[in-house]
Amino acid sequence: MKILSIDTASKICSVAILEEEKIIDEINLNNGLTHSENLMPMVAKILSNHQLTLDDMDLISCCTGPGSFTGIRIGVSSVKAMAQVCQIPVVSVTSLEILARRDETFQTKVALIDARNNQVYAGVFDETYQPKEELMADDILQVIEKLKSYENFICIGDGAVLHQELILKNLPQAKFSKNNEQSAGLAGKIAYQKILKKDIQQPDTLLPIYLRKSQAERMKNRG
Repeated sequence: MKILSIDTASKICSVAILEEEKIIDEINLNNGLTHSENLMPMVAKILSNHQLTLDDMDLISCCTGPGSFTGIRIGVSSVKAMAQVCQIPVVSVTSLEILARRDETFQTKVALIDARNNQVYAGVFDETYQPKEELMADDILQVIEKLKSYENFICIGDGAVLHQELILKNLPQAKFSKNNEQSAGLAGKIAYQKILKKDIQQPDTLLPIYLRKSQAERMKNRG
């Protein structure tokens, strides 16, 4: 089974091709939030590098968020368009799942994504990468309170990097990952595991996961 995997939810635009869980190739571009300009050329390049077309893909994996509102919209809309045209099923993978997959040692993995203004997107996952809590969008201090019931865990993501000092002050047992970036390759591996559980969608049902309103919407509501 060939999987095209796409992740545009962070500052990195990432595209990968997998054969089941094996990453065949991956392209990552950290060039600011220019995903609208770079995504489709990156897809074309990675397919061309392996003499493949979209019609050769059995599945498209899409990171649906949370993260950059613009990046998520670009990724979801692009995947829906490709999948609908070529009649390819899709799998939704969250950015928090991807970060949790970075660690293979700790029983509890805490994925944290910076959402600005001391807010984070957070997910707590077990050793099999299944969620132990509902995904959160909250003030970092509120998330820290929820983490006080856990003894042995590792924090992963740019939110963990940004708030490391505060987390350690309140949770001295916390450990921190050295690898805090998302990737389409990891998203594809998660997607394959979801396929085995029949967790597959049709393109028109693919939706972004924001967890909270955009800054523009929040400002509008305040006004």
